[in-house]
Amino acid sequence: MVAHETALSLVQLGAVLFGLGLLGRLAARIGMSPIPLYLIGGLVFGTGGLIELQHVDQFIELASEIGVVLLLLLLGLEYTASELVTGLRSSWAAGVVDLILNAVPGVAVALILGWGATGAVAMAGVTYISSSGIVAKVLNDLGRLGNRETPTILSILVFEDLVMAGYLPVLTAILAGAGFAAGMKTVAIALTAVTVVLVVALRYGKYVSKIVDSQDREIFLLKLLGSALLIAGIASALQVSAAVGAFLLGIAISDSTAHNATKLLEPLRDLFAALFFVLFGLSTDPASIPPVLGWAIVLAVLTAGTKIATGWWAAGRAGASRYGRARAGSALVARGEFSIVIAGLAVAYGAVPPAFAALATTYVLIMAVLGPVAARLIEPALRWADQLRVRTA
Repeated sequence: MVAHETALSLVQLGAVLFGLGLLGRLAARIGMSPIPLYLIGGLVFGTGGLIELQHVDQFIELASEIGVVLLLLLLGLEYTASELVTGLRSSWAAGVVDLILNAVPGVAVALILGWGATGAVAMAGVTYISSSGIVAKVLNDLGRLGNRETPTILSILVFEDLVMAGYLPVLTAILAGAGFAAGMKTVAIALTAVTVVLVVALRYGKYVSKIVDSQDREIFLLKLLGSALLIAGIASALQVSAAVGAFLLGIAISDSTAHNATKLLEPLRDLFAALFFVLFGLSTDPASIPPVLGWAIVLAVLTAGTKIATGWWAAGRAGASRYGRARAGSALVARGEFSIVIAGLAVAYGAVPPAFAALATTYVLIMAVLGPVAARLIEPALRWADQLRVRTA
C-alpha cells in the first residue's frame, strides 16, 4: 500500500514538473512571464478542478515555501545593506502613501459587506501588500533588476514587509480576542527581531559572507541554502516574514560571494518558485469564484490603480523617466503569498464569514495573473500611446 502511494506521488509530481516545463516553454514563445500560466495550471488541477492531485500536496506546499525564500534571497543578493538603508530613508513617504491608498479599498469593501472591524482589518492587509515573490520573479524574468526604478520598487516592498512584522501580530491578537497589552508585546518582539537582523547585516555582513563561502560548490550550496532556511524559519517563528529574513541574509552577503551564490542558486530558485505559484492555484476551488467575482473585480481595478499611482509617484521622486515610473507602478500590482496568509489566519480563527475566504482567494488570483501581465504590457502601451499622440498632433 505504501509502495503504491509512493508510486502515485512520483507519477503526479513528475506530471506537475513536466507540465510546468511545457507551460514555461509556451510562455517563452509568446514573450511573457510564466507566472500566470503556472497559476492557471494549478487552478485546473487543484480542489474542484478537472483533475485533483491527492498525493503531492505536502511536498508542493513545503517546496513552495522554499521557493519564496529563494526568490527573496536572490533579490537581496543584488543589493548591499547600505543601499537598502539609503532606499528606505528616501522611500518612507512612498511606503506610507502605499499603505493608505491600498489598505483603504479593502476596509471599505469589508464594511460594505457587513464584516465588521475584524473583517475590515483583515481585508486591509489582503489588499495592501504586494507579492514579494511574484514581483521578484517578474523583475528577473523581464531583466529589470538593474533598472533605475528597481531600488524604489525594492524599498517599497521591504517597507511593506516591515509593516507586516507589526501588522501580523496585531491581526492575530484581534482575531484571538487578546487584550491590548498582549498584542503590543507580540509587536515589540517582532520589531526587535527586525532591528537586530538589520544591524547584523549592516555591521557584520563581511563575516556572514565568510561563514557561508566555500571553494567547494557542494559545501557552498549546503551552507548557503541551510543558512537561508534557518534564518527564514527563525524569522517566521518570531512573527517576522520568512521572506524578510531571507532577503536580509541576501543583502548581508556581498562581493564575490554574492555573485557566486546567485549563479549557484538560480536553477533551484526557478524550480521551487514555479511550485509556489502552482500551489496557489491548487488551493483555489473554481466553484467559489462566481459568487464573489464582482466585488473581486472592483477591488482589483481599484487597487491596481492605487499601486500604479504609488509606484509612479515614488519612482518620479527618485528621478526615473516616464517609462520607469510606469514600470515601477505596474511591478507592484501583483498580490500573492502574504495576502493568502492573512486570509488563512482570519478563516482559521473563525472570525470572518466564509465569503471572506472566497473573496480574498478570487481577488489574489486575479491580481497574481494581472500583475505580471501589466508589468509586461505597460511599456509597450505607453509607447503606442506616444506614437498615437504624435500622429494626431
